[in-house]
Amino acid sequence: MDFTVSVSKQDWSLHRKGPTDQARHNAKIKEAIKENLGDIIAEEAIITSDGKKIVKVPVRSLDLPRFRFDPKKSKHSGQGQGDSKVGDVLGQDPQAGQGNGPGRGKRAGDTPGVDYFDAEIEIDELAELVFEDLGLPNLKQKQQQELEVETIRFNEIRKKGIMSNLDKRRTILENVKRNALTGKGAHFQDVSNDDLRFKTWEPQFKRETSAVVIAMRDVSGSMGEFEKYITRSFYFWMVRFLRTKYHNVKIVFITHHTEAQEVDEQAFFELGESGGTRVSSAYKLALDIVNERYNPERWNIYPFHFSDGDNWGDADNRLCLELVQQLLQRSNVFGYGEIQEYNYGSSTTLMSAFSGLSDSRFIPVVIRGKSDVYPALRKFFSLKEAVA
Repeated sequence: MDFTVSVSKQDWSLHRKGPTDQARHNAKIKEAIKENLGDIIAEEAIITSDGKKIVKVPVRSLDLPRFRFDPKKSKHSGQGQGDSKVGDVLGQDPQAGQGNGPGRGKRAGDTPGVDYFDAEIEIDELAELVFEDLGLPNLKQKQQQELEVETIRFNEIRKKGIMSNLDKRRTILENVKRNALTGKGAHFQDVSNDDLRFKTWEPQFKRETSAVVIAMRDVSGSMGEFEKYITRSFYFWMVRFLRTKYHNVKIVFITHHTEAQEVDEQAFFELGESGGTRVSSAYKLALDIVNERYNPERWNIYPFHFSDGDNWGDADNRLCLELVQQLLQRSNVFGYGEIQEYNYGSSTTLMSAFSGLSDSRFIPVVIRGKSDVYPALRKFFSLKEAVA
């Protein structure tokens, strides 16, 4: 009898091409978002959202690499002389035009542009990219507090319980041991109530280092729309960062003009600007709160303050310096952010007063644009080795 055998070979790589291309596409989008985090996280649509919206990020279209040959240009022969090395430049074209657009002039162009599309990403995913290498600096082990763990951990075996918690392995072992002792042999047979073993639990407590962040915001009349937006933008991400990465961090909200007050979170973000400026009132209130409620031996303390740097009088600037020095004695880090949209080349009165501080735990940043919010977050919450 004759048999006909058909042998064929399929290129199974074609079956994997879809998932491979999708993974490459997602990696490219993530890379593009990472490169533009400074501009993305300061978008007004994010700051004013409910925290659950999807963000649209412009990303260049992704083409597969391939060689192109233009027969009209004979110098592009597509071959070399055999003596080139890796990295050698074989030739260059004159700079191609970019077409009409901002900063390109008003004449019409005849060259194709670059295609972009809007990639959608949820704010939670964006937050993971922003927070992936950030943390509370100089976090130290303090006298600990007991906190009940939210998850259940089975840590005890009992003879009575509900059947859904039956420990089958231990029940079988008990049955085998009982049979062996009664002379029936070490085997599994005739399960009785005495053999049953049930898993149970008790409330678990874990010890966790406590921290308090004191957020201070200047709401005086000198804080314009830009200053107000930058302050809200930074604190929006700071609050989200703290609640994402830490379970036992308290946040105290303080606003001030000539007088300071402790407010709730909603009022902190929504209060308008008016009145004069006496920054020392905020530092004094922060110091009182620390002394009354947050013993430095039990708490890691992180004050942060954002202002435009304008303060009423040299006397108050000197008082601010004294109060900051007292806070630094109790704090892990003191972060001061100054918003200077138009003030180039000169220091404000408050920043000048702080220039004499030699304590490395005092971290000042200057913000002149929306893209500076992300670098400020990274500077304040860097996980580099602690300062003394």
